[in-house]
Amino acid sequence: MKGVQRVQGVQGVQDKGILWRYCLALLVLMALPYHSFSQIAGINSLTVLDMSSSARSTGLGMDYLSLFDNDVTIGIDNPSMLHSGMSNTGTLTYISMFSSSMGSLSYAHHTERYGTFLFGFHFNSYGSFEGYDEEETSTGTFHAADYMLHIGWGMWIDSNFSIGVNFKPVLSQYEQYTAVAAVFDVAGSYISSNRRFAATFMARNIGAQIVTFDQTVERLPFELSAEISYKLANAPFRVFFAATELQRWNLRYDDPLNPTTTTDPFTGEVQTESWLKGTIDNLMRHTLFGLELNIGKSLYARLGYSYRQTAETRGVDAFNLSGFSFGFGLRTKRFEFGFARRNYHLSQAPTYLTLSYKF
Repeated sequence: MKGVQRVQGVQGVQDKGILWRYCLALLVLMALPYHSFSQIAGINSLTVLDMSSSARSTGLGMDYLSLFDNDVTIGIDNPSMLHSGMSNTGTLTYISMFSSSMGSLSYAHHTERYGTFLFGFHFNSYGSFEGYDEEETSTGTFHAADYMLHIGWGMWIDSNFSIGVNFKPVLSQYEQYTAVAAVFDVAGSYISSNRRFAATFMARNIGAQIVTFDQTVERLPFELSAEISYKLANAPFRVFFAATELQRWNLRYDDPLNPTTTTDPFTGEVQTESWLKGTIDNLMRHTLFGLELNIGKSLYARLGYSYRQTAETRGVDAFNLSGFSFGFGLRTKRFEFGFARRNYHLSQAPTYLTLSYKF
């Protein structure tokens, strides 16, 4: 019997190894069609796909979190971090963003044989608008909203490696215009045995529009990214670092208020930005930084920073906190609450509220 059990155990490891290789191959094949072109800010459709799903990731300034924890909100954006500790946990997030309201609802369930699943629903309501035709005649009131279902799956290959996939069908309804898309996220993670270090590589928003707004197929916000987190032994804090938009190098654009080439009005001398300055600026636009501080046993403080967001929304002469995010979290045995604010630009910062409960 022991010999049979040993053979079955080896076979199980081999099966998982085969699954791991197939998933890596799938990730590469799905990403290849998107590598041939660059995604440029402002021309992508269905940008609801880029919205953060929880107060914790928002407070840290991250698109997703590479972290082994029982917090189910981590598994929403990073399916490779789904595990049994998140099972039978539900979460609700509400976002107050400018004049619109957004939210999400999700629930995770673990199975010993097939891994951990997460089911969710996201909505973005942009409010009501008054419609007018080309002759400025009122056409009545209309609404604009995005709706997205969320089915996530994660499995651990062994104690250190995991994989995960999100399937996200999206419906956008703006007045008489409708768009539908089918989108996937594919992720793989490594977690150290002591759980202090974690790293994730992810291809986000792989897919295409099935129904278009005006017979034109638009680009989705596809992205390749990587993230790591690390906690020193006995330290009360954890640091996060992310490299984003890895599918293209140049994230800069010509800003008429901050030109890279200027001409002296008196001498006519042309001054051009140095290669080194431009390279550093472009490199920093790919980075995100976060810090989570544990205050006592149940309270957490969070801070995040995006250089790209600061560079794209800063004023000419005015100091602002654009690019910075902050928040806090409170955790008990079954209940968790998170609050965060993210400064997108000068006028207003959206507020995130997340509630999680383990049934």
